[in-house]
Amino acid sequence: MENLTKQERVQLKKILLARDQTLREEIRREITLQNEFAEVASEVPDSGDLAFANLSMDIGNAAVARDAHELRAISYALKRLEGDSYGECISCGYEIPFKRLMAIPTAERCAPCQRNFESTHHQDGARGMSM
Repeated sequence: MENLTKQERVQLKKILLARDQTLREEIRREITLQNEFAEVASEVPDSGDLAFANLSMDIGNAAVARDAHELRAISYALKRLEGDSYGECISCGYEIPFKRLMAIPTAERCAPCQRNFESTHHQDGARGMSM
């Protein structure tokens, strides 16, 4: 879509790539921590340590899953940015304002369509995860 200038596209791409790198580092850190917690859990010095290690691993798994979801959204946004569909709402086809893209570079929908999506596509009481 032609609504974004070349400079805006470059700026958004830098933001997406920086976030991608940050998430990859966080995932590596979390996996290292999980390995440490697994070590503690395998030693089983007492039930409290085992419970803490298991809880920490569960929380870490949730964090990695969340980060992996965001990495997929970034990858998809970068593909759209390379093409001509970035900045175009996937629901209504209208342009997503630059300010919204700066706030949420992975946004696939304009704000009104996102609100509609979230109100009609919630799962298990949670709001829709699409950005």
